[in-house]
Amino acid sequence: MDEPLRVGLVGAGPWATSTHAPGLADHPGTTLTTVWARREEAARPLAEQYGASVAAGFGELLDQVDAVAFAVPPSVQAELGVLAAERGKHLILEKPIAPDLAAATRLADAVDGAGVAALVLLTLRYTMAAQEWLAGLATAGGWRGGAARWLSGALLGDTYGGSSWRHQDGALADVGPHALDFLDAALGPIDRVLAANRTPEDLWHLMLEHDGGAVSTATLTLNLPVQPTVVEVAVYGEHGYRSLGRKPGTREESYTALLDDFAAMIASGTTGHPCDVHRGVHLQRLLDEARALAR
Repeated sequence: MDEPLRVGLVGAGPWATSTHAPGLADHPGTTLTTVWARREEAARPLAEQYGASVAAGFGELLDQVDAVAFAVPPSVQAELGVLAAERGKHLILEKPIAPDLAAATRLADAVDGAGVAALVLLTLRYTMAAQEWLAGLATAGGWRGGAARWLSGALLGDTYGGSSWRHQDGALADVGPHALDFLDAALGPIDRVLAANRTPEDLWHLMLEHDGGAVSTATLTLNLPVQPTVVEVAVYGEHGYRSLGRKPGTREESYTALLDDFAAMIASGTTGHPCDVHRGVHLQRLLDEARALAR
């Protein structure tokens, strides 16, 4: 591309401030053009920090940009994402991409209809360590099962403790997509959720069946007083046992890698990607299945 992509940021909360804004401003293929949030007093200092404008409304933001990055609750993202895609804007989506499968499907249909690029920020998948680990698993083959653990106290602290959608939807919605996506990538597509249990403290236990016969489990919580957060994925089979943990600094690395892919897709006119909007729909189906089983 001759010029960097003009990207508008929707949202001005902790994740927008710590990840989206600096990532978009620092990447050579993008420029943070404008910011819009429900509260202008939150959007203005964030925009000023990076020399961006403050949009008075979502429509005004769309008038100024080539792409939109979302850092808002899933229900808001799903609604606004459709409007942005219909205006021909490329999308950077948070996980989960929507509150339910119906809304996720509408979003994907809008993306397909407009022919725009849409990537989901599944942070684990964009790191070089994770890509090399997954490539090694694919080469070896013969994996029979696995497990993922994401144990966090995020909702006990100040940064995300006030996030109403995270309290309402819990760990399944917030970190579940990461765990499900990675198990799916490691062991083959997850066909169905075999069992799901949610404790009153929002500790989730899932059992998953993969195409090809592998079975995996996932344990998820945002309400456990552990520091640092425990993120581990492991598989086992004919070639023994292999595990991968999250290392410090992967958030910035992941966002840079996403923007590399995003800019390349737009420059080449391609829309398919392992972490595109259709991946988000697949994960949303699994989230809905788990919720139904846990009731």
